[in-house]
Amino acid sequence: MSKPADADARRAVPPVVCYPPDTLPPPDLPLFAKARETATKVDEVTVPAREARCFSVPAGCFFRITSIEGPQVGDLNLHNADDPLERFYSGKTRALHGTHITTGEHMWSSFPHLRPMATITEDTLGWYGIDPYGGSVHDVIGTRCDPYTHALLSGGGQYHHCCHSNLTRALADHLGMTRAAAEPLVHDVLNVFMCTGFTRDTGQYFMKASPVRPGDYIEFFAQINLLGNLSACPGGDCSTTHSSDQAACHPMLVEVFKPEEGSLGDWASPPSNVYDRTHGS
Repeated sequence: MSKPADADARRAVPPVVCYPPDTLPPPDLPLFAKARETATKVDEVTVPAREARCFSVPAGCFFRITSIEGPQVGDLNLHNADDPLERFYSGKTRALHGTHITTGEHMWSSFPHLRPMATITEDTLGWYGIDPYGGSVHDVIGTRCDPYTHALLSGGGQYHHCCHSNLTRALADHLGMTRAAAEPLVHDVLNVFMCTGFTRDTGQYFMKASPVRPGDYIEFFAQINLLGNLSACPGGDCSTTHSSDQAACHPMLVEVFKPEEGSLGDWASPPSNVYDRTHGS
């Protein structure tokens, strides 16, 4: 098809941000930082390589995900611990904050609640920014490696340690349900430490070696009672491949910290979204 005469003019139209978050109240990071100073560790969970584990974080506590032995990315699901159907909504998080998230940004929950579930309070990879390829860390654009896409692209290959399967097994074990019942609760993830972007010529999702090193961490403040589920991705640092046992993989550490009583002042969990759900006449 021939290019129209005004093609350049059409391309030159400036973009508009779809969901400018300027009206959202900013998180009180100084309050959280002060409360964190008095916090004591109350739990920890080690996530084995190519596996997933669940963990619980009460509202008003902090949780930290750390690379402990080698460069490793993780796929994180969050649920409301009191209602697992309320879960992390990566698409709306992406629309509100961008393709990758860092300190001061929220992980938002699914409709009809649409409220902050967790807020990033520390990120040792916050320096990375956007690299010359357009890559950045902690993405909310990829879904999670899964056995269905693997089977599709490999001519029917069967691999059972994709993050989707890992998260399914861990959630089923934690909630005492069958894997068939747990699987629909598994959802799109925050790709912790993963370095990703889109190719500029074809718009394809890419990954590259994560800049994470042992000791790097990302820390969150729990805005509501949380059930977390973290998979140590079979892709390791995601420099070459995933959905196989070829990559070097490492465990990850989750730690939970509880602040001193009263250190959060009058902070309270955010309510569910105020939309009345009548959806018009």
